[in-house]
Amino acid sequence: MLLQEKERFMEERQATSGPSPVSTRPLRIKKIPQELRRGKPAYKNETQWFRRLRARWNEDSQFQRSTVQFAFVALCIWIGIEFALFMRWGTSGGTEPFFDRPPGAEGFLPISALMSLKYWWHTGIVNNVHPSGLIILLAILAVSVVLKKAFCSWLCPIGTLSESLWMLGTKLFGRTFDPPRWLDYPLRSLKYLLLAFFVTSIVTMDVADLAAFIYSPYNKMADVKMYLFFAEITTFALWTIIILALLSVVIKNFWCRFLCPYGALLGIAGWLSPLKITRTKESCIDCELCTKACPSRITVHKATRVWSDECTSCMACVAACPVKNTLEMRAARHAPAVPTRVYGVLVAGVFVAVVGMAMVTGFWRNGITNEEYLKRFNNLNAPVYNHFRGQVPAYGPED
Repeated sequence: MLLQEKERFMEERQATSGPSPVSTRPLRIKKIPQELRRGKPAYKNETQWFRRLRARWNEDSQFQRSTVQFAFVALCIWIGIEFALFMRWGTSGGTEPFFDRPPGAEGFLPISALMSLKYWWHTGIVNNVHPSGLIILLAILAVSVVLKKAFCSWLCPIGTLSESLWMLGTKLFGRTFDPPRWLDYPLRSLKYLLLAFFVTSIVTMDVADLAAFIYSPYNKMADVKMYLFFAEITTFALWTIIILALLSVVIKNFWCRFLCPYGALLGIAGWLSPLKITRTKESCIDCELCTKACPSRITVHKATRVWSDECTSCMACVAACPVKNTLEMRAARHAPAVPTRVYGVLVAGVFVAVVGMAMVTGFWRNGITNEEYLKRFNNLNAPVYNHFRGQVPAYGPED
């Protein structure tokens, strides 16, 4: 019966839209058999805002994801405010009111975190310079191994900004512009080349080299230098950011798709995840709405299980599918589906669990005292706080 209904639907669709592959033209789906049709969201019928909000959280996967995204953005903004207050104290020589340095700022030091990861792997030591940077990296990798590349579309603040920019472009221009496939593939390889460069550079370092960098004056103040990079940004750096932002307005996820080495790493880690977007061929009506909705340009309508390293588990394809129980997140083809709201809780939960464990066990805050910070702030322009292509100047015990 199901196959007969599917065939009837396809005949109707072919008569109205033609037997073309994925098209930029709107798909004109007129009929879906009642037994296949996904029900309309009930939240739209709610008149009271709080009931509507609660109902939408239960039914709208993209609203669920946006809620998690902006909660994490708010957390990052709070960390930024705390770090700015810490910087004001440090750059004033301690005359301004003291504000504690937020350990979460180390999440923006991925290269230092990769070095800390190798150092920990070889020595079993979680260094006390940027311990939370290592913990955040482990949390992100844990999310990717368990839940695919979900960090990028559920938690990453850069990913949220990138998505907001291309959505703005859609409102301004009515669409975004995708590079042709022959150009898309080599452009996507750039992030893997950048990842290979960083990984190769770190792999060639022995334990002594790693220790020399990790405990160097430069690395101890790397978060401070990063802050000053943006607070005292050069014209070249500013225009680079502006150009990347403008490209992200007209091309979906330009930075994330083509240049982000972190995303390349998480895409590789995501292959280990048992969870995949899974399509049930028997009930699929081949409407191609899932492929059209995918911001990563994955041909979802042709896949039984989506293995692509570009899949960020944003659930946009699942939300677009008009047929119930056809496109879902599953650990195996015939395993029970994971509801989106549960999936979102798992993404945030795994991350919070790893970070929380580090807080409880004392591997979260660094071992740099306030007195040492003040000393280093006063000498921040000294040569030992500079670097050249990852190489730091020689330093002594008093540095």
